[in-house]
Amino acid sequence: MDNADYNKAENAISNTENSLQNAADKAKWKINELAEKAKDYINEKRANDEEANQEDWLDRVKSNVSETWEDIKDKANEAWEKTKDAAEDVKAEWNKKTN
Repeated sequence: MDNADYNKAENAISNTENSLQNAADKAKWKINELAEKAKDYINEKRANDEEANQEDWLDRVKSNVSETWEDIKDKANEAWEKTKDAAEDVKAEWNKKTN
């Protein structure tokens, strides 16, 4: 197997790593946004002389969190497929060279 095959596999893994890092960074920003929205929620309830409670707050963020999870899950699935494909390509090339 030549260096080009190894480089192809390494590049696929690097791309996968970058995709997952971007998804993680996006999730981190979502968490920061949620913290700000939590403050806004508490202030809104206080201004309306209402009680802020955890269940009401969790209902508000449930869809937001599920969207973030779907983004991360999609990137993880994509990363898995790319890495698996690259590994299979390298294995096939190796088998051709050794058989």
